[in-house]
Formats: sequence, structure tokens, C-alpha cells
Amino acid sequence: MIIALQEEQKPVIKQQGDYAVVAITKHGVEVARKLGRSFQNADVYYMSKFEKGDEEAQDIQMFTGSVRLLLPSLFESYKGLIIIISLGAVVRMIAPLLKDKKTDPAVVVIDDKAEHVISVLSGHIGGANELTKEVAAALHARPIITTASDVQQTIPVDLFGKRFGWVWESAEKLTPVSAAVVNEEKIAVVQESGEKEWWHYERPLPENINAYSSVAEALVQEPAAALVVTHRNLTEQENQILHNGVLYRPKVIVLGMGCNRGTSAAEIEAVINETLAELNFSRKSVKALCTIDLKKDEVGLIEVVNKNGWEFVYYPPSELNAVQMEQPSETVFKYTGAYGVSEPAALLYSGAEKLALVKKKSGNVTISVAVIPY
Repeated sequence: MIIALQEEQKPVIKQQGDYAVVAITKHGVEVARKLGRSFQNADVYYMSKFEKGDEEAQDIQMFTGSVRLLLPSLFESYKGLIIIISLGAVVRMIAPLLKDKKTDPAVVVIDDKAEHVISVLSGHIGGANELTKEVAAALHARPIITTASDVQQTIPVDLFGKRFGWVWESAEKLTPVSAAVVNEEKIAVVQESGEKEWWHYERPLPENINAYSSVAEALVQEPAAALVVTHRNLTEQENQILHNGVLYRPKVIVLGMGCNRGTSAAEIEAVINETLAELNFSRKSVKALCTIDLKKDEVGLIEVVNKNGWEFVYYPPSELNAVQMEQPSETVFKYTGAYGVSEPAALLYSGAEKLALVKKKSGNVTISVAVIPY
């Protein structure tokens, strides 16, 4: 396939992978072809004058004209771009395309001899730093990463807890908090829930970063910035810590649910929202919805988990009955073969000894809530 690049005409590309490898020189083409073989999830593009004859078999796309006209389509289509062109030229070509670090793709540049692989754009959120390391390893090249938190081996605020699925409540303070971290100002990390293994360097925490178990404890120390990890909604007084802080939501809330056949997704979602509000818990921390296997095809439940991206887990009655319950029900056993659904399902998945909410009946829905132990 040859793409003819012309002004005022958007090129038609055939995207198959998440990454695009682009080259415009003889040596660059060899590097691009090598990466195309190494990365199964990458599409290769290079100038047609370097055609080898096997491009169709290799699913390689060639182009004629200026690569400047190709980059906008690649920029909006791919998760990352691996470009074998000089750094200065790449910067000039992508500059008009930049929108936001939360949406721009990762951009990695390789020199013509494949000696250096440079993380250029979206190093953290877009994954360019990790992509740089992978590409460098494939080429036996030197990875160049200039992000301060990586160089200093400290907390990357915009990636904090990402590998565990943690999400921000708001990205508003990411930049000032990141600046405070890399400038070695006094930082508080407050964690009430979530995974503990967030510090992945072999050396101890930097002296300017201190961990606390509560917001109140951290506020006394008057930190310059804070990273707060909790499934809980903060009180008005606690919110002071977010003046220069980022609130992270770990995936720790487990919803145990039972419902009458045919219950609508709207009713199920309304009960969930109402219950979480009563508990003062954040929806962003919900990890899974659990029930009995009789409900594995319940349309309303399936719609809710698909809409929210939650795990959907169901257990046979034998497993549910093996869990000690506070409120077993003979009526539930009569219809399902289990003495309870929402309560034991939440306990089974979470591994918690106690429930945050044992059981609540609301309309056609029964709900229990557990928090995965910290």
C-alpha cells in the first residue's frame, strides 16, 4: 500500500496496532523494519523510494511526499509514535498538533544509527518513558529520559498508583504537586486504603516525603503538597490538604448484590449511588460487583458493570454458603440454594472480615458493601 501525501488532503491509513513506526531515510528504514518484527503491535510506515518488495506481505505502508503531511493522521490515531527522524525536525512537525498531556500520544525519537532512543512527549501519562525503555532494549540502544521524577527516582505524581488502577479525583493540581515533589519540598503521602507496594525503588523514601495514616495527622505537619489515597469522601476540614494536593481513588470497594429477575439497570444504579452516598464512599473506588451464579445473565447487572468498567463476579451457592453470614435467610435459600447472596459475595471477593454495610434491601435490589483490607 502506497499513500500519496498531498496538501489539503487527509491521507488514508490502515491502522492495525497501537504504535506507528515512521522512517524517511535508508538507515531509518532498516531500523523501522527491525522494530516492526520486534513489536507485533506496531505498524510501519516509510518512504516508497526505499521499497524492498516484501512490504505487502509484511503489512508495511509506504508513502510519497512529505512526512509532515502524514504525522497529523498518525498523531490522532495511534497510542504512540516511534519516529526515526532528527529530534529537531520532529519537534517542529508535532508542535502544531499538541493538545493536552492527558490525550496526546507518546512520541519517541530514534537517531539514524539507532544509538539513542529519546522520550519526547507524554512521558508519564502517555507511556513514552516505558516505550522508550522497550524500544531501546529491542535495539540495544541507550534510552534517554529527562522526566525529573524518573531521573531523581521519586514519586511520579501523574502515574502514582496507576499500575494498581488508582484514578485521580481531579487532575487540577497534578502540575504544582509534581513540581513540589521534584523540587524536594515537604510532601505528605496519606494512605487509608489501596495497595501498599507503590514505592518501587530499592532505596528508601526520600527524606522530604513522609507517609501518614490520616489526613488529620498530615495536616499537623503542614506539608507543601500532598498525595491522598482513600476510597472515602473527605470532610470539609480534611479538604484543606487538597489546597495543593491530589486525591487518588484506589479500587477497593466491592458491591455484593442480589436482585429480582428483570430489575432495570437504572434501578440498580440508583441503589448503588444512594448506598455509596450514605457510606460516604466514592464511586471511583468501586472495583467489582459480585453476585450468585444464577444472576450471571441478569441484563441489568451486566449493563451496570459494562457501563462502569467494573469486574463482574458470580459464585455458586456452595461457595456462598461456606461464608459465615450475619443475616442468613431461609427465604433466599428456598429460591436460590444459598442462605444469602449480597453479603457472602462481597465477603468472598474482598477477603474482608467485616462488611462496611451488611445488607440493605431497596425495591428490587439487595446490596452489601465491603472494602478490600489495606
